[in-house]
Amino acid sequence: MRGRVRLIGAAAGAALLAPLGIWAWPEDGAPGPRLVPTELRDRDPEATPAARRVYATLAGLENDARRGRPSRTLIGQHVELQNERYNAEYGDYRGTKQPGYYYRKARDITGRLPAFLELDLGPGYGQPGWAVGEARSYNRAWPSCRRAWGYVEDAVDLAAGVWAGLPRADDGSYRPSGTHRECATGTEVSLPDNGGRPAGLVGFSFHQPYPGSPVKGFPQTRHRDSPAAKDPGWFGRVVTEGTPEQLALLHDLAYLADHLGYLAGRGVPVLLRPYHEMNTAPGHGFWWAGQDPAAFHRLWHLTYDYLVHRRGLHNLIFVWSPNSWNGPYGRDPRPYYPGGRYVDVVGVDDYSDTPAEPFGGGAWTEVWYRGLEEYRRPRIVAESFHVPLNAHQPRTLSRTPWVLWTVWGQALTYDNVSEPRGKNTAADVKRTYGSPKVIIGGHAADRTPWAEITTQDVT
Repeated sequence: MRGRVRLIGAAAGAALLAPLGIWAWPEDGAPGPRLVPTELRDRDPEATPAARRVYATLAGLENDARRGRPSRTLIGQHVELQNERYNAEYGDYRGTKQPGYYYRKARDITGRLPAFLELDLGPGYGQPGWAVGEARSYNRAWPSCRRAWGYVEDAVDLAAGVWAGLPRADDGSYRPSGTHRECATGTEVSLPDNGGRPAGLVGFSFHQPYPGSPVKGFPQTRHRDSPAAKDPGWFGRVVTEGTPEQLALLHDLAYLADHLGYLAGRGVPVLLRPYHEMNTAPGHGFWWAGQDPAAFHRLWHLTYDYLVHRRGLHNLIFVWSPNSWNGPYGRDPRPYYPGGRYVDVVGVDDYSDTPAEPFGGGAWTEVWYRGLEEYRRPRIVAESFHVPLNAHQPRTLSRTPWVLWTVWGQALTYDNVSEPRGKNTAADVKRTYGSPKVIIGGHAADRTPWAEITTQDVT
């Protein structure tokens, strides 16, 4: 996520789109739609059965849309656990909250849960690190019982709970009851109950502080607070084998891999979305953004090789999500695409327009939807402040049937203590979660049977 950017006019948006003929819908009489691959083993021959099922579900939704068939959209929610747990100015009332507050909030508003929950092991909360809140079998390499790090176990346990159910019978995993007492503070921590059965899909972004940062927190993710701001050669050293900077990067990736590895051992597939918004203007956004595209490719490939080949994580579905390419802030993302061998899903982080003021002259989000078509991957809105169906845009998913649409954190609620505020009314959220075009989580009788996705065989 980033701060607001200045909108530019529809005429400029049309100019951006005009030269990109390959991004347009096929003309009448043209060959049939270019469908997306449906087998994850095309990218990873060792992909787990559960990851293959999840990817096949996403690809099936995308191909239905490309064929012009009725399609549906998974509704997702990003949860900022570090803010929920430790930031009293976050959310729709003052005070710290139990982890998963905004996962549960969707149900509080609508009676229904999201179909997809995205979490994050970064960026930390202003503490030295990396560290963890509770010593466990998979995280013993990291200092434990540290303040403001317990959210990391919350993230792993909530991901397992969305996939397998909360609470659930003792299955050898950590915290199947959903409750525990935090080591550093003695606080009773409770994850949200979702009925005790498989309730949806899970993902992780990674707001990674710059490699080598002594403190882990959101400021350390920003370009202006990283060595890249003063040293133009620093990023090149991060992606150069054997340098101290690359060793620091691998240290960070080890932290990520240790936690994802636990989920792999529990059979939980993860949509992993690293290094998002990489196409922002140089000097803006995150430390990995606005860099030389070839160097960014090396960063992505290095990360992929470390997680998949060195650490053996075959439960991952890789998501590439540039910033919306609005011109002044988000640039053309195509030079930053790391290649189909390394990407399963493509998306957009859309903070460039609003339902009341769509960018590009077409339907809301259409410029991004059309722009991602060429990659032949399932298309998602990876981050947005807005639900897809609202008073200004009640037919968004008819024109742009995204596979997945994820709302960012506290933007789900209207009257918040801090920004973002005023993005979604309760009526908007209910309109989205109640639409037949939307797939929700949990156990509603007329919706996706999540247990089948989590347990059925694949061939």
